[in-house]
Amino acid sequence: MATDRWGIDDGYVDASGDWHDAHPETVVALHDAMRTADHAESDSEPVRLVRRGEPAALTGPAELTLEDGTELSVAGTLPSDLPLGYHELRYLDRGGGQGPTRLIISPGRCHLPRNLRTWGVAVQLYAARSSSSWGMGDLGDLRTLAEWTKRRGAGVLAVNPLHAATPVSPQQPSPYFPSTRRWSNHLYLRVEDVAGAADEPGLAELAAAGRALNHERRIDRDAVHTLKLAALERLWRRFPGDPAFERFMIEGGADLVEFATFCVLAEHHGTGWRKWPAEHRSPQRAEVEAFASRHADRVRFHAWLQWLIDQQLVAAGADEMVITDLAVGIDPDGADAWSSQDVLALDARIGAPPDEFNTQGQDWGLPPFIPWRLRRAGYEPFVRTIRAGMRRARGIRIDHVMGLFRLFWIPTGAPASEGTYVRSPGRELLDIVALESARAGSFVVGEDLGTVEADVRQRLAAAGVLSYRLVWFESIAPEEYPVQALAAMTTHDLPTVAGLWTGSDLAAQERLDLHPNTEGTAEMRAHLAALAEVYDSTALDDVVIAAHQMLARSPSMLATATLDDMLAVQERPNMPGTTDAWPNWSLALPRPIEDLPGHPLAARVVEAMAAHSLDGG
Repeated sequence: MATDRWGIDDGYVDASGDWHDAHPETVVALHDAMRTADHAESDSEPVRLVRRGEPAALTGPAELTLEDGTELSVAGTLPSDLPLGYHELRYLDRGGGQGPTRLIISPGRCHLPRNLRTWGVAVQLYAARSSSSWGMGDLGDLRTLAEWTKRRGAGVLAVNPLHAATPVSPQQPSPYFPSTRRWSNHLYLRVEDVAGAADEPGLAELAAAGRALNHERRIDRDAVHTLKLAALERLWRRFPGDPAFERFMIEGGADLVEFATFCVLAEHHGTGWRKWPAEHRSPQRAEVEAFASRHADRVRFHAWLQWLIDQQLVAAGADEMVITDLAVGIDPDGADAWSSQDVLALDARIGAPPDEFNTQGQDWGLPPFIPWRLRRAGYEPFVRTIRAGMRRARGIRIDHVMGLFRLFWIPTGAPASEGTYVRSPGRELLDIVALESARAGSFVVGEDLGTVEADVRQRLAAAGVLSYRLVWFESIAPEEYPVQALAAMTTHDLPTVAGLWTGSDLAAQERLDLHPNTEGTAEMRAHLAALAEVYDSTALDDVVIAAHQMLARSPSMLATATLDDMLAVQERPNMPGTTDAWPNWSLALPRPIEDLPGHPLAARVVEAMAAHSLDGG
């Protein structure tokens, strides 16, 4: 295999070990998407990443401005005791036209608490609604779940991405297709927990309409959006101001104002910023600043929503319990694509080559960062994304963590089978993750499923990243899983225990003509059949319990049970390869979460999982 200077591989090895040449047309199209013709050679290095304590030679005398403003004169080698962070290095013997180098000092390893060993619950928060919810689970429900699991000895609560969608209808249902990964979705706000809600006339009527949405199991996000926005607008008009909100605005800075401005522009023009009037297609345009000034109150409203979310995350104890989820990419029509368009390949999408579970390959519709342009930008869009994901979290799960090293790019208009891998400066990206992890005090879980290059897991482990081990994917017993890992039965794209054991998941795949991997399904079901034999019961509840007793024997630092499995839900949250044919990301749990304390199967799963925290598993 060969890789050109832009990181494009000339082919790839699939999950079966077979080699596929990259189509020549694919390579040409990806060069165009990367805008390689715009690259200009320069003597200056846009970024330099050094691990703290490692010797780092300089090419000449330089001035170093530290992150806190301290200025140092340096020569020969960098001081070994430089603080972690983002600094500026400017060589003195270079012409005035040469720009500074962004010097990043990283610990090289992510934060990983001593003696970490606990269990927890994984939940699709939108699905975990209570009788108080307005049609979908919210941050009040997150608080309830965190309190319930913590009382039973759990140490973590893993949630789906809470990233914001564009605030217009139709609402994007997938948490993995966000408008932004830097800000959160206001649909998760618990309206009644906003200051002043109890005294707002007319709110009771909106609340009743919101709770009426709970009568249908399928979530209607458009209705939720309409009702919550109406309620929040009422509360905003009566908001007396708060110094804490003003501090939040200052901390959020230009990023927050830019996102809020995008939201207002989307309300005016609709989705698809590339079709907006030319003067509004880039945040750098003076007309955008003028627009924000004319609509300053509405811009502050959208910033206020983010402040409310931050408050409610704190109230839910997110810093102590929650593992957030960072989606692998963004909606090309969303806020992050609008703000970071100069470093994105908007004429390409990322996905996955065909494998045993997805025989047609996958096209996720997400534009990738252009490696050379991202590096030229000092990795700033990536830094802000990682930092935002760790802001209110005990830990973070990075979806498709192999994307730090390479991603499968597909030219626009081509099928997934005609893509190829494009490589990124993985060490530098991983060291930025380590730096942000150390600063936030958040551990990192890397979703390393699928086709993984031989050395990637070793590099991740060396950086303190926890592996992600699923019973459905592993050929070894949980007792043999690595210690530095999160162990689980399944994930949102795979069958639940009930769906697999009853055969309903395979039947649904066949009904939807999804080319199911019957051999792989049979192997997964064999895991459960063996457990049923040992447990001497084929009853669904007993099989669920036996599966989680097996999982709890893992020596891994973390083990999680899904709320779906705890309630024997047969439908998986997402059926890859479908859109309207399956209620992807839109199916609520069959029972309100206040029923959990008295639910017999949930109680038995909790008892089984609690054994994981005991010495020896």
